[in-house]
Amino acid sequence: MSRAVSSRDDILSRVRRHANADVAPPDAFTEGIVFADPVAQFSQVLAAVGGRCELAGSAEEAGEVLSRLASEIGARKVCSLVDGMGVTNFDIGGVSDPHDLEDVDLAVMPGELAVAENAAVWVTATSPLDRTLFFLTQHLALILPRPEVVSNLHQAYERIDVAATAFGTWISGPSKTADIEQSLVLGAHGPRSLTVVLVDEGGAGD
Repeated sequence: MSRAVSSRDDILSRVRRHANADVAPPDAFTEGIVFADPVAQFSQVLAAVGGRCELAGSAEEAGEVLSRLASEIGARKVCSLVDGMGVTNFDIGGVSDPHDLEDVDLAVMPGELAVAENAAVWVTATSPLDRTLFFLTQHLALILPRPEVVSNLHQAYERIDVAATAFGTWISGPSKTADIEQSLVLGAHGPRSLTVVLVDEGGAGD
């Protein structure tokens, strides 16, 4: 027993002798990286995570982007919750059960804020129906004003009131998953594609 204790003490003594000297903790990190062109950075990062960014000078141009997108993906059932953008070709007002949205090919939804450093878009919803569309649709398009792109999350959270809504989340790129063999699959658990349309100020519509 005494030999075991002695061995333990010897090991601990050696550890203490080789311990690093106390180092003062770093100062609190309060600032993030700031990009000269946040929109360009956002577009680049979004492409890297599987999405794409489109720029529109007006609501009319944004509508043209959405029309092309619907054609590209062969969308048959389209739902838009952004006034004046996109065409809803079924009576969403008659939908009460979110499960009835399972066959939506393209959902056009509003975004509130975008972050250049990670291509994340802040979205909120007030009803289960809206909340479902973000994740149940086959393809998702988010619309937000171009000036609402900030450089980093520090700037973003200065502008977000997380207590203002019952639901809020970040979306960065389409749904994706990867396994240990490094095989990346898009659309595994949600939208197969994400298109973010940035509209010049005054052109996003409300």
